[in-house]
Amino acid sequence: MIRVTSSIAIDEREIEESFIRASGPGGQNVNKVASAVQLRFDVRHSPSLAKEVKVRLLRIAGRRITKDGVLIISAQRHRSQDNNRKDALTRLIDLIRRASIRPTLRKPTTPTRAARHKRIAVKKHRGGIKRLRSEKPSAD
Repeated sequence: MIRVTSSIAIDEREIEESFIRASGPGGQNVNKVASAVQLRFDVRHSPSLAKEVKVRLLRIAGRRITKDGVLIISAQRHRSQDNNRKDALTRLIDLIRRASIRPTLRKPTTPTRAARHKRIAVKKHRGGIKRLRSEKPSAD
């Protein structure tokens, strides 16, 4: 079991890892060794996550989610396969932690009476200044 938060734990069997060759510089090591990791986690069918966490995770993940609801994380920052596995798992845990936080709802408020009066007073003052600018001087 992989502990994500105090209330969420994921079974290792829900995570599928495949190893591919990394792109970019690295010489012969890149051409021979499959050090990059592609981690797959089926968000929609995961029994470990609550429905509201699944919905937020699907929204947060963006382009990393397939049409079937599978989250794909590719890790190839490091030269070693083990470090890339740890990196991919850390990124998955971070995404799930972010999705587990319930966003605070905005409480609509109304301005106070004093704030409304102050706003109107400032508008009248600005209008008075503009009126003084536009008045034509009287011809003597």
